[in-house]
Amino acid sequence: MMMINVAVLLAVIVVMRLRRRTQARSRVEERNTALIVPALGILIAPTPLGQGIFNVIKQLVSGVSQAGA
Repeated sequence: MMMINVAVLLAVIVVMRLRRRTQARSRVEERNTALIVPALGILIAPTPLGQGIFNVIKQLVSGVSQAGA
């Protein structure tokens, strides 16, 4: 039996939606994409990959804030 990871499936959907030209998107498509992306983030956040992304972003933000001070 084959199992599909929901986060991987959402990532594929997001990539396919974002590859389309902006002019070809309807408001409904834009809204659906805007709802799918946070759902993907919520699914990825507790994983080791999500924690690694969070740490990288945290370091970038702290570096930018220190450079501005």
